[in-house]
Amino acid sequence: MTQHLAAATASTTDWWREAVIYQVYPRSFADGDGDGMGDLGGVRSRLPYLRDLGVDAVWLSPFYASPQADAGYDVADYRAVDPVFGTLHDADSLVREAHELGLRLIVDLVPNHSSDRHEWFRRALREGPGSPLRERYHFRPGRGVDGELPPNDWESVFGGPAWTRVPDGEWYLHLFAPEQPDFNWDHPAVHDEFRSVLRFWLDKGVDGFRVDVAHGLVKAPGLPDIGAHDRLRLLGDDVTPFFDQDGVHEIYRSWRRVLEEYGGERVLVAEAWTPTVERTAGYVRPDEMHQAFNFQYLSTPWDAVELRRVIDASLTAMRSVGAPATWVLSNHDVTRHTTRFANPPGLGTQLREPGDRELGLRRARAATLLMLALPGSAYLYQGEELGLPDVTDLPDEVRQDPSFFRATGQDGFRDGCRVPIPWTAGGSSYGFGPGGSWLPQPADWGALSVEAQTGVPGSTLELYRTALRVRREQPGLGAGEAVEWLEAPGGVLAFRRDGFACTANTTGEPVRIAVPGRMLLSNEPVRAGMDGTAELPADTTAWWAV
Repeated sequence: MTQHLAAATASTTDWWREAVIYQVYPRSFADGDGDGMGDLGGVRSRLPYLRDLGVDAVWLSPFYASPQADAGYDVADYRAVDPVFGTLHDADSLVREAHELGLRLIVDLVPNHSSDRHEWFRRALREGPGSPLRERYHFRPGRGVDGELPPNDWESVFGGPAWTRVPDGEWYLHLFAPEQPDFNWDHPAVHDEFRSVLRFWLDKGVDGFRVDVAHGLVKAPGLPDIGAHDRLRLLGDDVTPFFDQDGVHEIYRSWRRVLEEYGGERVLVAEAWTPTVERTAGYVRPDEMHQAFNFQYLSTPWDAVELRRVIDASLTAMRSVGAPATWVLSNHDVTRHTTRFANPPGLGTQLREPGDRELGLRRARAATLLMLALPGSAYLYQGEELGLPDVTDLPDEVRQDPSFFRATGQDGFRDGCRVPIPWTAGGSSYGFGPGGSWLPQPADWGALSVEAQTGVPGSTLELYRTALRVRREQPGLGAGEAVEWLEAPGGVLAFRRDGFACTANTTGEPVRIAVPGRMLLSNEPVRAGMDGTAELPADTTAWWAV
């Protein structure tokens, strides 16, 4: 650990309770070697940008050795870097340089499933039914006269059956793509392997792990049928025998003990889609994980009543286990909130029509200021600070989302939020790299680039930079457990924290409010009157010092 980060760590406890964490999707962030695909070298070159943006930590989506059947979430070797992203030396350099800049680095971990090219699975196929390696996955005989039917009625999140038959007649379970067989977490070797993987990366200095499909590792005994069921999605809206089973918690208790062997306040972050925030809170009890993504908040429309309900429920649930709330509006699996908010409420988190882009951007900027004012930690997804929309018109022939090629699963349009981000106003890939980009960028991408927005008053990038600076400067922002709600007109959220107030107008019309203090920041100009009131424009959030 560098002297800079060591000093910060020595003076800071529980840094994750108020951290702003920036998600880097490596293949779409920056291309360092000119092959059209982002890589670790590209990420390293842009670390100063992230420091200057004002974030506290970087979460890196998978860069491990992988056939890339699901953009690296099909891992063949958890201790190797895929050549498309670089080498282990590049990973070491990335950790070191991030620390030198005062940034912490969180890496993705994918424990629910491996790649079908993982050596364990390849041996399991070679050694056949009854072999010890098959016990590390879920191999089963089929149903029907000749075993021609899947072992149960489970469906893949990506669409189609969750089972694939192998030539010797057995079937194996994959809750996602067939190239992603699920581990059997009832087997002790799986536990041993992942504790070893944790230590491998902790020894390299990473500051924590974002745990993919954290709710999915343990399956109900006997793998029972689920019967009639709506189309399955990753969202844990329903109780199922393969998601959010109580047995996952002992796994994370053992992992927490591994992290506590290391200094520097290492963290575990759960990607846990659960039916309620109360179930999510179970993942962040004091002896388990440190944070869990708040997908209930991400899925909430731009509506004051709904937002207040989920904010109150989230703060109450997390307070009950002594954990910080976390807030997120976009990530690599959902439609960017700039596009989501351009459409009427109720259209979900996946791709829809572009809608009114100006309206979507205004609401997204307001929603970001609201999120950053709430107690706890916040996650940003690369490019949202530029106001990037989803790319909704990608040709079918360039799409790579595996669910796009299967029926009845996720919508299959996640590529739209994964288009490489623009750095410069011109060039073949707008500064992404000299070799083009693996997904085509829109013709207007240059106007949204870092170069085009830097230093421009009122730009989305400068709004983010200012918001993160004010957040650091204001003692009433960051960590906390509650808000004090204030009286406000319909459609307006207003709350106070220590020396700070936030007002958010979610309606499409200006609203007059009482001025709670000195204006700090707003996403649209706010006109104050001489009578102690101010006109809060439509879809506007304002911060005040009180």
